Amino acid sequence: MAADLLRSLQDAQLVARFQRRCGLFPRDRPCPPADPPAHPPADPPAHPPAHPPAHPPAHPPADRDRRGSGPQVHAQKYIVKNYFYYYLFKFSAAMGQEIFYITFLPFTHWNIDPYVSRRLIVIWVVVMYIGQIAKDILKWPRPFSPPVVQLEKRVIAEYGMPSTHTMAATAISFTLLISTMNRYKYPFEVGVMAAVLFSTLVSLSRLYTGMHTVLDVVCGALITGLLIAVTYPAWNLIDHLHSANPLFPILVLVVPFFLCYNYPASESYSPTRADTTTILAAGAGGTLGFWINHFFKLASEPTKYVLRGIPPITWGVLLLGLTKFTVGIVVVLLVRQLVRSLSLQVLYSWFRVATGNREARRRLEIEVPYKFVTYTSVGLCATTFVPLLHRFLGLL
Repeated sequence: MAADLLRSLQDAQLVARFQRRCGLFPRDRPCPPADPPAHPPADPPAHPPAHPPAHPPAHPPADRDRRGSGPQVHAQKYIVKNYFYYYLFKFSAAMGQEIFYITFLPFTHWNIDPYVSRRLIVIWVVVMYIGQIAKDILKWPRPFSPPVVQLEKRVIAEYGMPSTHTMAATAISFTLLISTMNRYKYPFEVGVMAAVLFSTLVSLSRLYTGMHTVLDVVCGALITGLLIAVTYPAWNLIDHLHSANPLFPILVLVVPFFLCYNYPASESYSPTRADTTTILAAGAGGTLGFWINHFFKLASEPTKYVLRGIPPITWGVLLLGLTKFTVGIVVVLLVRQLVRSLSLQVLYSWFRVATGNREARRRLEIEVPYKFVTYTSVGLCATTFVPLLHRFLGLL
């Protein structure tokens, strides 16, 4: 019974039916009416099987698709009959990508509460690393196309189980809730509803974009819930590790770099290792920044805990927050571009690679160091340099 349930949750037809219900259809088939039937007819036998086996083979069909039919998959066309769902889920999917992390996490640190941002960054890094590495260990393919319409080209080469978008959204929303519920005065029910809504929208976006099966999404949410429950008793300890020892920065940098450099090898290239390096490096840089702030007393927090009310959102508060964010994000993006270019030039020169050789960036000895240096600098800049710049400009 449980095996049948798992197979049904892996079924690509389940994802395809959700897409059709939301008005997304492949162009290479006759377009059904606007209100499709509850049980659409099955695909012709010529299509790939609707779901992977319970124990995927060493070389799953997704590998063959990536090697042999990747261009055809990328060239897949589709018809949108409901643009509300299209833009809603495309926007929700962006909430699990770099554009969200590089804006929301620094915004939380600059405009809300460094205490909250520290916990968000630590839990986000732990959850994402486990999710990313699980993909390349399990090697379960993404939903087959057809019948599924796949909207994201960049991550098609990755494996599917679990959904790291779901894991990140669940981790960020519920860590934010738990970290603020005893620190600020606000209706707890509203916080729970907001966390559930955010994580649900991001999870459903993975089905709409055709990137994950229902089982991928469900497992991503369950794994994150388990990780939050297991790590919660140690949150206070983790939060104060940055002030424990002067040698802490060495640990923060060496361990993540070792994990990135020894990431599980894949038979064909996928962006999973690069994304994992980005996440661990940003977390290492942010954590190093927290240590610098404490060690050199660049930032202070109240010694006594007081439950605070959320200040009223006035035009002055909005303008100040927007100004701090604009100044900060411009500096962060400039640092990212500068360090990225310099690190690539140094590595290209060291390994005697032509500067215009973009394929060389995928080599382990180049990809991991340049990504790690770049995003460690981004995390450090966001947590240390930008707040000092805000103080210098009087943006307090």
